[in-house]
Amino acid sequence: MGEGAAAGAEIGQDGGDDALGEPAHRGASPIGAGHGLVQGLQSRSYGAGVIGEAADADLERLIVEGLLEGRTGSGTYVAQPRERRRMVRSRHRERRGGSPFRADMYEISRSGTWEAASEVRTPAPENIARRLGIESGDPTVRTSYEFLADGKPAQLSTSWEPMAVTGGTPILLPEMGPLAGKGVVERMRSIGVDVEAWVEIPRPARATQEQASLLGLSVGDLVLSIERTYCDGDGRPVETADIIVPDRSWEVAYESAVDPPEPD
Repeated sequence: MGEGAAAGAEIGQDGGDDALGEPAHRGASPIGAGHGLVQGLQSRSYGAGVIGEAADADLERLIVEGLLEGRTGSGTYVAQPRERRRMVRSRHRERRGGSPFRADMYEISRSGTWEAASEVRTPAPENIARRLGIESGDPTVRTSYEFLADGKPAQLSTSWEPMAVTGGTPILLPEMGPLAGKGVVERMRSIGVDVEAWVEIPRPARATQEQASLLGLSVGDLVLSIERTYCDGDGRPVETADIIVPDRSWEVAYESAVDPPEPD
């Protein structure tokens, strides 16, 4: 009997949460043995009288905690250790000019690049129209991004800009023209629109099939979904985006300075 199968039998006999987590925490089973470990858990759980749903819940918990990983069509394996880096979202990050993502990656000694594809005259879906303060179906420029850190998938983003703002200007397409890749703030400033505020709403989510494929994840893996909207000085939204960050690779931190006290 191989090492993975032996570990699986041990887990099934003990049947407790500590027994489930311990072998993965110890790193006792190599990646190749992980499938045997999980099969042993599932089969022995029924034999020991443990409810099958409880065993499945334990497996899901270990996957969520990053101790196991599912591979489509192959099985469930002990997860390889992954370095989790911090991605800082700061109210001052836009003052640097250029691409915020590239600047973020530079600060952690990584090369930030991206691939993008834009679609002109995309009718705004109802939820996007509401975020942009326009009518549903109004024309927008929709741009899909795949952001890379040192050539590896780091995050995804889908952006919408109302053509009422950018139509007929050199910045209609975010990644083409004289200000390609310069970021929303700098591009908008070039046409006389001063972005003065942005709002982000983070929500936990699960990776869809498309997101998992692009980010190298399994369907259902934890991701952070960030709804971001840029506004000008009058409070008019000029861009909104849905950003997807894989939880197993990045932790997102929000940073804000404390304003100094006003003089007496």
